[in-house]
Amino acid sequence: MKNRFFTIIAFLGLTALFFSSCSKVPQAEIDAANTAIEQAKLAGADVYVQDNFVALQDSLNNVMVSIESQKSKFIKNFSTAKEHLAGVTQYAGEVKQQAETRKEELKVEIQNTISEVKTLIETNRQLILEAPKGKEGTSALVAIKGEIDAVETSINETSTLFESGDYLATLDKAKAAKEKATAINTELSGVIAKYKTNVKNKKA
Repeated sequence: MKNRFFTIIAFLGLTALFFSSCSKVPQAEIDAANTAIEQAKLAGADVYVQDNFVALQDSLNNVMVSIESQKSKFIKNFSTAKEHLAGVTQYAGEVKQQAETRKEELKVEIQNTISEVKTLIETNRQLILEAPKGKEGTSALVAIKGEIDAVETSINETSTLFESGDYLATLDKAKAAKEKATAINTELSGVIAKYKTNVKNKKA
């Protein structure tokens, strides 16, 4: 009888301990999740993988709602919340890595775009030398040369943006410069082709 009494006491003690551990707000897990999310944000996740970062924040918010709900209950159990918080922390690490990967992809795209623009600038300057001068042609070429200079200035300015870590703005600026340089190239190539055709026809 005495052994049974002690067994019951031990069982009740373990049960109380279990409920006590389950009834405590998982503050350590909450802090870990918040820290992981902050690290993802510092990596630029809110900018470079925005949708995933919003989903990450929503996940934490949902867990916090469930925790608040448990806090209002007489018998509290935060074991499920702990599991979800661990999942949020892990997902935050993945989102951080996604942001880092996206930044590296942008860096490569920026460098390639800048290289393409610089090649177009050199090509366009060469085309100006080949273009027909004429009375009206000379003034038009002066204007085009000014546009090429403007494109070159713009592409040089991307260095400052790039160094500041604003890769999206850098890429936008580089793409705009490429679009303008391509348009100039098309215009000059068309003028030269037309001029050469006219010269050929006159000789014929």
